[in-house]
Amino acid sequence: MPECRFWNDWRRFLLVVTPETVFRWHRSGFRLYWSSKARKQIGRKKLSMEVRELIFRMVAEKSIWGAPRIHGELLMLGFDVSERTISRWMKRVPRDPQPAQRWRAFLANHRDTIAAMDFFTVPTITFGVLYCFFVISHDSRRIPALQHHEASDQQLRAAFPFGAAPRF
Repeated sequence: MPECRFWNDWRRFLLVVTPETVFRWHRSGFRLYWSSKARKQIGRKKLSMEVRELIFRMVAEKSIWGAPRIHGELLMLGFDVSERTISRWMKRVPRDPQPAQRWRAFLANHRDTIAAMDFFTVPTITFGVLYCFFVISHDSRRIPALQHHEASDQQLRAAFPFGAAPRF
């Protein structure tokens, strides 16, 4: 009986594959399959920069307008944008730095009538507790001398003698 060449060279065709290799082949095959498919866009189209700028401008110029009013105005201009999208973009409007400057101007203008104070505790090394009342005058940035044994209203009177206490 003639010998079959295939049976003698079977070791040449034997390929040992680990399970990790098979999983890797499957993953790369799935990746290739899904990347070759033309993907349809899911959901609404991205909002154009023009519409975003319009929303930002409307919010800045007409601060009392809400999302429903801006939605109506954009529909009249021919832009198809949902009210929900407008409300989301309204939250992203760049904020005006003016409020911070107004607060800064207020503090500068009323510096002489404002004092800051704090009441806090300090634990000691002997497990005792010290109660501290701290007052600072904004106009001179000085810390008035306070006695630790008086009540807080008395401490304030002692901190600013002769009716020089700030109003606020």
